[in-house]
Amino acid sequence: MKDFNLSRHYNTTHKDKYDKYNGAARVAIVAELRGKIHHQQSFFTKATTIQESSLKVCYAVSLELAKAKKPYSDGKIVKRLTRRIFDIQNHVEVKLKEVTHDCKYFSLALDESMDVTDVSQLLIYARAIDSSFEVHEELLKLVALHDTTKGRDIFNAVQSVVSEYGGFDKLSAVVTDGAPSMQGKHTGFAGLLQQSGVDCPILHCIIHQEALCAKSMNFSHVMDLVTKVTNLIRGGNRSLNHKTFVAFLDEVIAVYGDLQMHTEVRWMSRGKRLERFFALLAEIPVFLEDSIRCDTSAYCSKLRDTEFLFDMAFLADISSHLNHLNMQLQGRSQTVSDLYAHVNAFQSKLTLFKEDFSSDRPNLAHLRSVEQMCKDAPRMPENTSQVQIEKLQQQFKDRFQDFYTMKPRIVLFTDPLSAAVSAQPPELQLQLCELQSDPFFQAKRQERGISFWRLLPESRFPLLRDFALSTAGIFGSTYICESNFSTMKHIKSKERNRLTDETLFHLIPHCTEIIYDSGMLSHAQCCSAHLSSSSTDVIPLKLQQS
Repeated sequence: MKDFNLSRHYNTTHKDKYDKYNGAARVAIVAELRGKIHHQQSFFTKATTIQESSLKVCYAVSLELAKAKKPYSDGKIVKRLTRRIFDIQNHVEVKLKEVTHDCKYFSLALDESMDVTDVSQLLIYARAIDSSFEVHEELLKLVALHDTTKGRDIFNAVQSVVSEYGGFDKLSAVVTDGAPSMQGKHTGFAGLLQQSGVDCPILHCIIHQEALCAKSMNFSHVMDLVTKVTNLIRGGNRSLNHKTFVAFLDEVIAVYGDLQMHTEVRWMSRGKRLERFFALLAEIPVFLEDSIRCDTSAYCSKLRDTEFLFDMAFLADISSHLNHLNMQLQGRSQTVSDLYAHVNAFQSKLTLFKEDFSSDRPNLAHLRSVEQMCKDAPRMPENTSQVQIEKLQQQFKDRFQDFYTMKPRIVLFTDPLSAAVSAQPPELQLQLCELQSDPFFQAKRQERGISFWRLLPESRFPLLRDFALSTAGIFGSTYICESNFSTMKHIKSKERNRLTDETLFHLIPHCTEIIYDSGMLSHAQCCSAHLSSSSTDVIPLKLQQS
């Protein structure tokens, strides 16, 4: 690009914004902009590279099928590919045993769900941490429970799997989905584990508890009407109504192009559905009156009732904040202190919302839908918003007791330099005094969490490092199990419902983030060289390296 064009573009578009920066500030701004453009370019380059690699694999497999003059469903060719998958899984199992043998602590995440053939599948995930604070989250086993799913069945299955990896000696915690068969103190998995002599925290998944808190708000009159109106427009056999509604929204240039269905199983669907419904409040009554043949006067009058609309606006806003919390709690590699901090932050938000409603001039900047209603209505009617916030606060206090019990431990792990020494276990107090008095650690350091604990020399702080290792290795949620159940339902679908339990287990890890090392590839190359001397139906080396 010519210098003149660049200069003209800068003078007409960016001069007012960036001319005020000089010296080091200008250098920093330029570096930041270069970083952003590099990030954008690398993002698209990475996506293109992944697509090209996938395309190469597809062509390579197709070439092998064509060379063999076999259909794509041919059993021999599929067996060749299946053997590769089994080889990979066997290699991963060996690596997992090495990881669990070398680790200092590990925790378990357990969850059970039905597959498409009504067989209960138990996912057992391990989070292992070694002495250098390297964390590994890997699938140990997918166990099919063909009979009952009682606490004894789950305990026997977990005990059998964990014994292959060294037993429960290094177990620091277990997190479950909270079902009675998991959390039962006598005949549940938790009770049987403690009876077997294993003493460790057994946590109820923090995401499941958040979802149960969200269900405590009693706004059934809002959700019932929203459900009825949505079903009237796009539910069941109303395809004509639905097409007409979508065309109507497009004609009036509405904010959204359609309504969204809701199901209780999908926890965040309520908030997303209410957000769309509230945004289309001006269009929905018009469509009901003009295009729906049945009597919709009762629905339309409700959708114009101020008190009802305030309830809907409040529910939409709170559901949106709950959805945001749910998203924060999701994701891999989060420590239990990260999850606890998100829950604490939301409780502080609830206190803020309550204070906003109790004041003479409510501050509704954080509740956008309610704020919009206040602009349209002369005054806010007496509603149950404050009562519902108090009810939600009580739910958050009653639940998460297992995490509240760990609060001193979480506080120490999060900020050891400010933690109260007297609140910690006696065996850690002396070393904690030394740590808080050390001038190297007293300096304002940027490291937090695991990055900070890596700095501690084991020779000086062996007990504190051991405490940090046991805490950093704890699962706080069963998110990793839930995400793999979604994968499982894609693999074992209605069209592939005859997959055996062993094949299903071998297929699931290849849709996760397991990274294979060069040892597996060299082993596969040796096998390939051996097989090529006796058969031509072998996947070529290029495909293995793709």
